[in-house]
Amino acid sequence: MPKKDEAKEILSSLKMPIAQQSDICCYLLLAMAAITELSEWTDSTNDWIRIHDIIQFIETDYGVRYAENSRETFRKQGMHHFRNAAILEDNGKPTNSPNYRYRITDEVLMLLKKFKGDDWDIALNNFFANHKSLVELYSSKREMIKMPVLINGEEMTFTTGKHNKLQKIILEEFAPRFAPFSKCLYVGDTGKKDLHKDEKELHRLGFSITLHDKMPDVVLYRADKNWIYFIEAVTSVGPMDAKRIIEIENMTEKVKAGKIFVTAFLDFSTFKKFSNLLAWETEVWISDIPDHMIHMNGDKFLGPRTH
Repeated sequence: MPKKDEAKEILSSLKMPIAQQSDICCYLLLAMAAITELSEWTDSTNDWIRIHDIIQFIETDYGVRYAENSRETFRKQGMHHFRNAAILEDNGKPTNSPNYRYRITDEVLMLLKKFKGDDWDIALNNFFANHKSLVELYSSKREMIKMPVLINGEEMTFTTGKHNKLQKIILEEFAPRFAPFSKCLYVGDTGKKDLHKDEKELHRLGFSITLHDKMPDVVLYRADKNWIYFIEAVTSVGPMDAKRIIEIENMTEKVKAGKIFVTAFLDFSTFKKFSNLLAWETEVWISDIPDHMIHMNGDKFLGPRTH
């Protein structure tokens, strides 16, 4: 029997939905277990692997080519469902990190090694006897690697990573110091594009955001002064340069509130790397020195730009 058909039999035995028994999911399982057409299931491995590596494995060993831009298809059709079923886990890195990896869970690896063996049925029954607890175990592992953060008094969680760490510090350290009584209108997450988005308030203030618009990392609104803070959290890219200011101005041309543009850095050394790119009449905040701000010239300090 072709290995793809055997993979489908395994997914069926694991009671995966029909959609997750498709060719792409079968190849996904084979690639993650490093099973070629000539391999035995006893040779299965669960090394950490990227989706890029999976796509290459499938093309090299099965002659089926998936384009690099099909990575999101692998995530939505396979990875998400496999993870929910405790078939695989990730390494907890931000999803946009080059070090983000997946692997088959140890429990499923042991099960795969028994496929077609005399004790396959026993192993399968044992797996399902513990399946609910496994799903809970791997779900709790994902939650444990997230960072709690307070947004408008409500606790939410960021996935781990330097960028999200800085966003958390902005909300908990910058805002009380330099945007007191402000409300968070928007904040993203490297693992989830819109972690928090107050669409009703954004619309009231005059925002008209299309799917193509890239919001700043953090947007705060201070009602007593009618100020909006557009904050970019910079760890490797994306300071408030002249081009970014124009993009935000175009995106918020109907917004009447005063606009303050801030670039936030984790440390002074990162600030120095980007200092020559920062736009004039913007603010700089460095979490290492949280009580101080750097103003990029102009006649105002921490106030809206004037035209």
